[in-house]
Amino acid sequence: MTDSTPPIPQPRVGCGAAIIEDGKLLLVLRRKDPEAQHWGLPGGKLDPYETVANATIREIAEELGITITLTSLLCIVDQIDRARGTHWVAPVFRATIQTGTPAIHEPHALADWGWFPLTALPTPLTEATRQALAMLNAFPNRL
Repeated sequence: MTDSTPPIPQPRVGCGAAIIEDGKLLLVLRRKDPEAQHWGLPGGKLDPYETVANATIREIAEELGITITLTSLLCIVDQIDRARGTHWVAPVFRATIQTGTPAIHEPHALADWGWFPLTALPTPLTEATRQALAMLNAFPNRL
């Protein structure tokens, strides 16, 4: 007799950064699932043996062609989707741009980007972005 119970998925590790300048948040528009056509914080996935901080810096450089400095850890996002059988854990940092101007460098993954006032964000937002914004709103001194 075989067990037909699906395997329990292992959590995967992502990363992201909240980059805020002059009261505006840098967001990217996702092309790919999950959450295609949702606006979200720039970031991505860790490679094996890569630190979360290095992955965040690398992913944002690859996506947007900018060099960032991480200034603090904003929050840890848990995104659990039992229907899809996925669980993502993603540290989200506060960061500043050191060099470069944002531009789409991965058009297969991102459709657009922009700076948005924290009081007038586009919709829909990714789950990770909503969780990070909840932390920013709960602790406004983290801006």
